[in-house]
Amino acid sequence: MPVVWFIRHGQSESNADLRTSHPADSALTPIGHEESRLISNALSQPPDLFVLSPFLRARQTAVPTLDQYPHTPVETWPVQEYVYLSPAQYKDTTGTERWPLAVAYWERNDPRYKSSEDSESFAELIARTTAVQAQFQARQEEFIVVFSHGLFIRALLLTLLQGYADPTQEFMARYAYFIQAIHMPNGAILKVNFTADGRSTFSGFDTRHLTARS
Repeated sequence: MPVVWFIRHGQSESNADLRTSHPADSALTPIGHEESRLISNALSQPPDLFVLSPFLRARQTAVPTLDQYPHTPVETWPVQEYVYLSPAQYKDTTGTERWPLAVAYWERNDPRYKSSEDSESFAELIARTTAVQAQFQARQEEFIVVFSHGLFIRALLLTLLQGYADPTQEFMARYAYFIQAIHMPNGAILKVNFTADGRSTFSGFDTRHLTARS
C-alpha cells in the first residue's frame, strides 16, 4: 500500500481573482511558479510514480518536481478540480463576479444537480473521489506524488474522515461547511498512508516547505 502525497497546485489566475477563460485553463501566477519551485524542494527522494491532474495549473506546478526526477513515471488521472459551475460562466470573469452563482449552487444543496452538461454534480465528484481512492489502494508503488486541487483533495479527505462516501444532501452540506472551515493553502501537501485493511492514516496539511519563500 502506498504513501501518497496530494499536492495542491500553486497560486493560479483564478486564485488571484484574475479573469479566466475556462476552469481547466487557469494558469499559474508568478507567485504560483515560485510555490512550484518550493514544492520540488519538499521531496528528499524520487517517488515511484507521479500522478497529474489534466488541468493546466496542476501540470505547471508539477514541472520543477518532474524535472528534478526525470526517470519517475508520470500518469494523468481524474484528480482534476471540482467544476460545479458551467465552464461557460468562467469566460472573462473573476472569482468575485462568479461568487453569487457559487452561493446559489451551495444553497440549492442538490447532490445530483448539474449547472450544465460539462459541469460536475456533487454526486459525480464523490464517485470520482471514491474511484481514485480505490486506484491508490490497488497500487504496488510505495511512494506516489499527486498534483491536484483544493476542492478535490478536501473531498477525498472528508470521505477518509467519515469512512464512507454516500452523496446525500447531509453529506453535501457537510462538505460545503468543511471547505469553508478547513483551508488548504496553495502548494500545501496532504500525506496519506493507504493501508492494506482499507483504512488510512494522515496528518494535517504540510506547508513547511513554503516558508522558505524569499
